Amino acid sequence: MSAAVPEEMATKIIYFTINGRPEQAEFPLDCPAQDVKDLFRSAAEAGPHDILKLYNPKGNIINISPQLAPNTPQSSYKLEVVAADCNSEPLGTELAVALGFDLSSMEKRLQSLEKKILIEAGETPAIVYEMKRQVESFREKLESVEHLSWLGLFKELSNATHKPSPFYHKRTLRKTREECEHVRDKFLQMSSLEVSDEVRQYLKTPTFDNWQWEDAEIMVLLQVMYVDLDFISTFNIELEVLQQFLYEVYRRYNNIPFHNFKHCFCVTQMMYGLIWLTDLRSTMDSIDLLTLLTSAVCHDLDHTGYNNAYQINARTELALRYNDISPLENHHCAVAFEILEKNESNIFRNLSTDQYKRIREGIIRCILATDMTRHNEILNKFKSLLTVFDFSSKDHRDVLMMILIKVSDISNEARPMDVAEPWLDCLLQEFFNQSDMEKLEGLPVSPFMDRDKVTKPSSQTGFIRFVLLPLFMELANLFPCLELHIIDPVRKALNYYTEMEKALEREKLNRAQSDKTGKSKEASASGSKEPDPPDESSLKPTAV
Repeated sequence: MSAAVPEEMATKIIYFTINGRPEQAEFPLDCPAQDVKDLFRSAAEAGPHDILKLYNPKGNIINISPQLAPNTPQSSYKLEVVAADCNSEPLGTELAVALGFDLSSMEKRLQSLEKKILIEAGETPAIVYEMKRQVESFREKLESVEHLSWLGLFKELSNATHKPSPFYHKRTLRKTREECEHVRDKFLQMSSLEVSDEVRQYLKTPTFDNWQWEDAEIMVLLQVMYVDLDFISTFNIELEVLQQFLYEVYRRYNNIPFHNFKHCFCVTQMMYGLIWLTDLRSTMDSIDLLTLLTSAVCHDLDHTGYNNAYQINARTELALRYNDISPLENHHCAVAFEILEKNESNIFRNLSTDQYKRIREGIIRCILATDMTRHNEILNKFKSLLTVFDFSSKDHRDVLMMILIKVSDISNEARPMDVAEPWLDCLLQEFFNQSDMEKLEGLPVSPFMDRDKVTKPSSQTGFIRFVLLPLFMELANLFPCLELHIIDPVRKALNYYTEMEKALEREKLNRAQSDKTGKSKEASASGSKEPDPPDESSLKPTAV
């Protein structure tokens, strides 16, 4: 087979095989990319919805394009149709089930809608062209990745478009059995599919956008972290045990606005990123790294959305059980080891007694360190060690591990603003829920949670200035590379909320001035009538 081209036009010849059959394609050097693809599609007798892959003699996938390097019959490329029908067996069914739809029916439906719109509107709307572009982009990804990878296959890794659900108040606190089983089935179905290298690298960065990923996908990403840090082989963790552990963790995070399974993932992902960014694998042993990652996974298990101050003031069961000493953090630890006590979900079951004891002590130490009432104690201890910090000292490493989980736990503002700001909305929603409950029960109201006193920027400026930045900067004194990765974004966040706070102040003053002017005019119009005092509600901060 060869393309018909005028003799005077410069061409290139590509030799390849299809199902062992030798073929050759000839096309002009300036041939459009789509024409080249159609030429190979024709050679393979493939339909318009089929997915093609072209391999070079080394077995690597190469792009079907006009830039293909000329070859000889002895160095033929190999052309494969890897998904002739999205409903065919065995690959089509696996792909359709995994992706939840098939590309063929999606494209046929799009063509049908396009014709209908064209008849009714007289022209094709821009949205249809955008849909067609996305379908074509999806096919190109399928044709250019080495593995049929579920995760990252059609994610836009640089754009954050998903926002948190506003409907937490309509869901039960505990996950339902049906909800859990549905997510577990999806997770197990996806867990054997390859995760693309692009996603694996993205997962190591503080810019990772959690809002694009569903809970089942998040469980796969957590599994990737354990695999890529070599924990599976180093500690002989069976994959099915790790999967059961991750499922039990997912099940024990509640449906609340902030301290939920996505927050668990964000903290773990930041910890994972810090391990890679600071090259901790060269300065700390694998047991410490396993302790750090697992502590992050478990650090807020069974959080109900009410902080320690509420637990203590309301004399809850947790406060009574733990004698008002870090009741939540003690509970998170206890739930973690409940999960790990079950043989089928005990990822530490093949460790020696000494290894298990060390990891248990480390996890308890790390999770208890996330109680913010201990913030100054832990930070001051770390600062005192910085000038003489020694990675060979267990005491020094223990303090560093507490700092690392503290940084990870409150690291949202180190992320891009379109990832971080929705998390602030979630946090304020949870705070306001608590202060409303405190008012109803006649308990002391936490001032930074009171919806009548707190605004979005005011909740952040002081926290960033006096808590986040000092903590992050001390860690960066030990690891200077973090200046760029986490401190610069936090400074930008502080500037952003400072400007927002100033704008709200101007708005409040303008509104107060406007009210005053309006009432002065009313007083003048009514003669000697005294003006009314200003309405207190007009002086309250405006919620964003």
